[in-house]
Amino acid sequence: MTDEEDSETAVVELQGGEENELPTIQLCELVEELSYGNSALKTETEMFEKYYNKLEPRDQRHPRLSEIISGAEFAQFRGKHRSKSRIGMDHVIGLSCDQKCELVQKELEDMKDEIRHMRANAERDLQHHEAIIEEAEIRWTEVQRAVHEFKKDILKTISKKKGSILATQKVMKYIEDMNRRRDNMKDKLRLKNVSLKVQRKKMLLQLRQKEEVGEALHDVDFQQLKIENAQFLETIEAKNQELIQLKLASGNTLQVLNAYKSKLYQAMEMSVNLDKEILLRNELLEKIERETLQVEEDRAKAEALNKKLRKQLAEFRSPQVMLYVRENILNGDLEKTIKMWERKVEIAETMQQRAKNY
Repeated sequence: MTDEEDSETAVVELQGGEENELPTIQLCELVEELSYGNSALKTETEMFEKYYNKLEPRDQRHPRLSEIISGAEFAQFRGKHRSKSRIGMDHVIGLSCDQKCELVQKELEDMKDEIRHMRANAERDLQHHEAIIEEAEIRWTEVQRAVHEFKKDILKTISKKKGSILATQKVMKYIEDMNRRRDNMKDKLRLKNVSLKVQRKKMLLQLRQKEEVGEALHDVDFQQLKIENAQFLETIEAKNQELIQLKLASGNTLQVLNAYKSKLYQAMEMSVNLDKEILLRNELLEKIERETLQVEEDRAKAEALNKKLRKQLAEFRSPQVMLYVRENILNGDLEKTIKMWERKVEIAETMQQRAKNY
């Protein structure tokens, strides 16, 4: 408490020397000295309050004077109190140096424990993040291997047999196999998780039984159990994260499967349309073949008729000129006779029509 006594002495000297005006340099030095003493007292007071709060329960603490009244009133009250009770301040009993040293050592040990806990938490968080990174790298490697296998086994086949049903069936079979493998892995991890939980329950039960029997565990055993428990918890958390990742992957696979199913449905519709078109083209081809056969038959008949006409033409002998002239004259006379009789028939029909009208 020597710093506090020095500051109070300086304040009293300042109040007593108000009549004697001090130089500005001395005032600045005095202010600086008081500020340094106040900061040291503030640090010491905060440490004392922290130690006091650890010793005394929270509900039994008495409110501090600075919490009841405001800061200005507290400063005014403190100044008045110091000015009135300056004579009796020498009789106040404070902490001795040994007590302060012990208090500081306890505070230092608490700080070391806190730093140790923070370091342990940081190491655990670091291990957790490293495990997450390692898991992500393993998962990325598996994804790359799956993509390579898919490109090697499926995409090359599809590019060679584009539009075929066998390629689609192969894709569906590959997706079903992947889902089956993921389901098997998920079941294995779930069983392993269940077994770890059962093992943890057994260990907790054994620990509870030992506590009930009264067997006190050594610090080393307790620390070992804590480490094993933390490891099991990390393993369970890692497996849960892996299970979540597998569920997400399964959901993504189902989305891909649905997309491929829609593509397969479109391909099947296209296949049905192509089958119908192929059937129409086959019918048209059969019709063309029948027409071709009919044309071949007509061609054969025309060739036979042509041969017959050529044969007749080859056997044809032209008549004599006078006979041809005589036949033409006779043909002309017959045509004139036919025209005359046709005229007579028309006149007779006209006369008959007139007679019926009268």
